[in-house]
Amino acid sequence: MIAQIDLNADMGESFGPWPMGADADLLKIITSANIACGFHAGDPDVMAQAMKVAVANGVGIGAHPGLPDLQGFGRRRMQITHDEARNLVAYQLGAARAMARMAGGQVRHLKLHGALANMAAEDEALARAAYEGALTVDPEIILMVISGTAQARAAHSLDARMAHEIFADRAYTEDGLLMDRRLPGAVIHDADAVCARILAMLRAGAIITSQGTHLTAQIDTICLHGDTAGAVALARALHEALSKEGVRLQAFEGQRKS
Repeated sequence: MIAQIDLNADMGESFGPWPMGADADLLKIITSANIACGFHAGDPDVMAQAMKVAVANGVGIGAHPGLPDLQGFGRRRMQITHDEARNLVAYQLGAARAMARMAGGQVRHLKLHGALANMAAEDEALARAAYEGALTVDPEIILMVISGTAQARAAHSLDARMAHEIFADRAYTEDGLLMDRRLPGAVIHDADAVCARILAMLRAGAIITSQGTHLTAQIDTICLHGDTAGAVALARALHEALSKEGVRLQAFEGQRKS
């Protein structure tokens, strides 16, 4: 069993008067927060509030850049060039760094959102371009990558600091990618099921697919989606389950390949 692990959540996804998620409650439980940067969700006021609460709770702040698609919540695929990927990631990271500084904190990691993340998990060249945008802004930023995917390979090729992520509330396909949200069983809501599968993955040091296949993986952080129904209850249950197993929750440090 892994001795320590980071627990992260996607948040800051409200927009103007439209609320999304329960950021304040999640920030009392998790150790790293991936905060939307205004393209797929969020706005300057939402970012400022989420970062202020993250700083108050000692939670690591991460930029969560996505595709420019508010209506589709960044979960609809778009055709973008590598230059566009570099620029949209650099732009959003820059905004996140400014808002974090206003809140008295700093952005320590970056995690791609939604369709952009899924595209980068399949396409190493696209992932590399996106990460080049981030590293140009901050060469020391930690790239949170989906473990075992093209994201990880791209970050390795750039000799970037990395944290390898698995998902608590999402099912995996046989090739180690996230199952399409439109498919039955792709999003897992049952707390007991979430805890059991995560503990099994940590014991095995592997991603366990929906078919039960074990895919050996490095695991540094576990993700819960802030917009998943019952996200706070899931986070509390997982926190308790990990603690009972003697797993310490702590923000990741980020390591390079070399």
